[in-house]
Amino acid sequence: MARTQDVRPVVELRSTAGTGYTYVTRKNRRNDPDRMVVRKYDPVVRRHVDFREER
Repeated sequence: MARTQDVRPVVELRSTAGTGYTYVTRKNRRNDPDRMVVRKYDPVVRRHVDFREER
């Protein structure tokens, strides 16, 4: 049974280019309590853009 406040929750990273493309990953809540921002490839616009954590 999963705890309510999991140490490594599943987070969704949404593209800031406005394409609606998302990545799904896990993060360590103790090391990164703030929202995650990762620069990854968006195949819709065919370039690297910032992906921000959605809650």
